[in-house]
Amino acid sequence: MGLNEVLVKKKPVIVRDWFDKVVDTYPSDTSRFLKSQKDPFANPVGNTTLRGLEGMFDEILAGMDNTALLSFLDPIIRIRAVQSFSASQATGFIFSLKNILRTAAEKEIHENPSEWLKLDSRIDTLGLLSFDIYMGCREKVYEIKAFEEKNRMYRVLERSGLLKESGVPKESGVPE
Repeated sequence: MGLNEVLVKKKPVIVRDWFDKVVDTYPSDTSRFLKSQKDPFANPVGNTTLRGLEGMFDEILAGMDNTALLSFLDPIIRIRAVQSFSASQATGFIFSLKNILRTAAEKEIHENPSEWLKLDSRIDTLGLLSFDIYMGCREKVYEIKAFEEKNRMYRVLERSGLLKESGVPKESGVPE
């Protein structure tokens, strides 16, 4: 039996282990909640993460359709990008899949090294995609913060009477 076939059979256990690794990156109270709460409406982060991991695992085994892969990866990374994770913490869970697969299919990996190299490379590609998504999200967060700060300062200056309608400060020395 090939490596992919073994991994497909072990998918529920592999995805659950992967989910546990992702959830363990959160504080312990949050981690317990994400693992125990099964209601997708009460636990949208846990539900989004689990569904995304399942889809990504299928895509890794099937050959990596980028559109489908991004549809599973993007929501997970967006959530982690607005939380207090560094780039490596937000995206590092991708690489934990390698150890999970090694444990789940050690014998088959040794028997099928070329199949393992393909999977290993796909996981690396997924890691790079996750980093790109994370950085794009963080850039957007910083743009929003800068825009809000600019608007806040404008309102302060406007209320203090230092601005007039043309946008030129009243006391700037520029003739009206």
